[in-house]
Amino acid sequence: MTKRFLIIGGVAGGMSAATRLRRLNEDAEIIVFEKGPYVSFANCGLPYYVSGEIKEREGLIVQSATALKKRFNIDVREKSEVVKIDSETKTVTVLSEGEEYIESYDKLILSPGARPFLPDIIGLNDSENIFTLRNIPDVDRIVEFIKMNNPKSATIIGAGFIGLEMAENLANRGLQVTIVEKAPHVLPPIDAEMAAFVNEELTKNSVKVLTNAEAVKFSGNEILLDSGEVIVSDLTILSVGIKPETSLAKLAGIKLGFRDGIVVDEQYETSIKDIYAVGDAIVVKNQIGQDSLISLASPANRQGRQVADIISGLSSKNKGSQGTAIVRVFNLQAASTGLSERQVQLSNLTYKAIHITANDHAGYYPGASAITLKLIFNPDNGEIYGAQAVGQKGIDKRIDILSTAIKAGLTIFDLPELEFTYAPPFGSAKDPVNMVGYAAMNIALGQSSNIQWHELAKELLQGKILLDVRNPDEIARGKFVHSVNIPLDELRSRLGELDKTKSYIVSCQSGLRSYNAERIMKQEGFDVKNLDGAYGLYSKATQEMIEKPTQKN
Repeated sequence: MTKRFLIIGGVAGGMSAATRLRRLNEDAEIIVFEKGPYVSFANCGLPYYVSGEIKEREGLIVQSATALKKRFNIDVREKSEVVKIDSETKTVTVLSEGEEYIESYDKLILSPGARPFLPDIIGLNDSENIFTLRNIPDVDRIVEFIKMNNPKSATIIGAGFIGLEMAENLANRGLQVTIVEKAPHVLPPIDAEMAAFVNEELTKNSVKVLTNAEAVKFSGNEILLDSGEVIVSDLTILSVGIKPETSLAKLAGIKLGFRDGIVVDEQYETSIKDIYAVGDAIVVKNQIGQDSLISLASPANRQGRQVADIISGLSSKNKGSQGTAIVRVFNLQAASTGLSERQVQLSNLTYKAIHITANDHAGYYPGASAITLKLIFNPDNGEIYGAQAVGQKGIDKRIDILSTAIKAGLTIFDLPELEFTYAPPFGSAKDPVNMVGYAAMNIALGQSSNIQWHELAKELLQGKILLDVRNPDEIARGKFVHSVNIPLDELRSRLGELDKTKSYIVSCQSGLRSYNAERIMKQEGFDVKNLDGAYGLYSKATQEMIEKPTQKN
């Protein structure tokens, strides 16, 4: 007997499920219901169409309903909204062009995605220059507004991944852009000191950044902030987050969980038999088994394929997601995988963090640029919790490697063993991933003791001495206040200037020379710790204890 598979929602999760189901079930009837006008489009490309970097609108449409019918014999019904699920009769009610009809199913897959979160702000619904960006009709409205109104200024409410992409692309289109972010720093999914690099890049490109700030009222082209400041904004983009679109699931009696996401088991089945769910709307487990909502294209595509395998009788399993993501902000890239330091702290996990700075390829080969790489790990067993990186290029490669290491269960002790392709244009004989592994091992094995940038002030208040081992020309460009300077190459001969009854924190520019200084001093009987990331990282994260030379007119 012919099986009937109904799928609610297309794009990544729904269309991956549909096409995989067809490859495994040639005789099945497969129907996809898509509420919007496009069942398969590249929503990740939408900001780049706004700026014109993606020139052709048609390039955003991955597959048309006609093409899917021709190649896969899938019945795609666009502008068709499923308004009711009856699990007792195994039917759905569909609303299309003002008319309702009913379809039956053997298996039902929900892929409803997520919708933009709309904050409760005075004047929001009365303003015609405020937009969200989630699909092609959204981007059409934004592009048309720009064409018809020629706005000079734009404000992005929210500095997550989409918000930053929109800031870049509107700035590239010639608008004066302001970012308003409620959190203490931009790009809240990563940690503050790593986000500081992104903040600097935005400022360098004339984007005004307001953090710890919240819009409380919209009035025409004015935005009132909670601080009392008023921003003039011809165009405003709301990018304050998304919510799983689970109203239909809730109406059907399907169990919801973390932040109203759909609860599924290891086979993606919901609390109701023969109803499955994938994509942005489902609750997933992160690598330490905590409930999460991870709205990314790669996991959604994987989940769609896996649920099709499961329904077709093949062995597959929902293993959760790590939330690996990357963003370009002008000439900088920022990426992360796994847990942030903040998430690890909130989970009360035993952890250490390490930062290194290394070139994306051999320093003697032209065009090398610095990568700042952060690793968060358990020093007792070497488990890798997460990683973050910023730099001009080569970020994707390193975070992809570390994401793979986390998924494979590798530890910090395995990272130095990883072998990568090497030639001067592509990398270094010791890749940054190898180097961060070595640095983490030094912590785990007790060869080094570090403190983080946000711990420095407290440590110094306890009477510890900050020893800077950079060279005088580096010190002249900026230094720590109340620090002692002995260049590393002079340290052995000048140890007599230091007091063994005191405790020291040692710093350099990136952390490598200070580690060498730490090893020298420890073996001479000094109590010493290394400032992780050293002056370079600290001066990005805060100016609290930094003294810069006075600029001459």
